[in-house]
Amino acid sequence: MLEEHGQHSPYGVHIAMECAGCRRDLLTDADLLEDTMIDCARRAGATVVDSMIHSYNPAGLSGVVVISESHLAIHTWPDIGYASFDIYTCGKRDLADEIARRLRKVFQPTNVSRKVFERKPPGPK
Repeated sequence: MLEEHGQHSPYGVHIAMECAGCRRDLLTDADLLEDTMIDCARRAGATVVDSMIHSYNPAGLSGVVVISESHLAIHTWPDIGYASFDIYTCGKRDLADEIARRLRKVFQPTNVSRKVFERKPPGPK
């Protein structure tokens, strides 16, 4: 079970979200992708610290938005309309869920697979 230990808790939630049939412009335009990721994080209530997007040749983008609560990352394959997201928040499960909801709304995937992992140090508390 997720424990609330504050903003920098080692207890957190990690959502791995696979999205097919996404908006192509978001999978190919690095500036638009970065702006969109930052906007989704902020509107969900996260505190954005920094961001970075890398463009691959011939196609595809990878990026990360560092938030005070941890991070969100993306990898895109525009040739097949696919984006893979990692959303990780420390001590704030609702925040991770809200970021994921906002990303789905903007990217408009036709098919989504989502797995949630509880993150915590191994062993007894």
